[in-house]
Amino acid sequence: MQFVFESQDPQARGLRQLAEQRLRFVMRRAVSLLPRAKVQMSDLNGPRGGIDKRCRLELTPERGGPIVVISTAQDWRRALEDALARGSRALVRRWQRNRHVGRKNAAFDADTAAR
Repeated sequence: MQFVFESQDPQARGLRQLAEQRLRFVMRRAVSLLPRAKVQMSDLNGPRGGIDKRCRLELTPERGGPIVVISTAQDWRRALEDALARGSRALVRRWQRNRHVGRKNAAFDADTAAR
């Protein structure tokens, strides 16, 4: 899996290695389905504080369009963890949806071929 990390904030740049480790751990079962992942970290209102740390996670599976998740939290780690959790759920939902659609079509084709 190709991993891309982008951030203009010096504090967030220090999380590059952590972000890559967490992403590879969370997506370890889907690594064959996920050739590319991109993490963008940004601070929305600068040093003023508050709930303003944003993590944008873009997962690009082999089939279908990209899955984009944006999470905002008070600290970088929480924003990253929330984005990873939501991104993995979205990837699993898409995988299950595609798997079930294929079964329905296969059952329909077998039923119509028997007639």
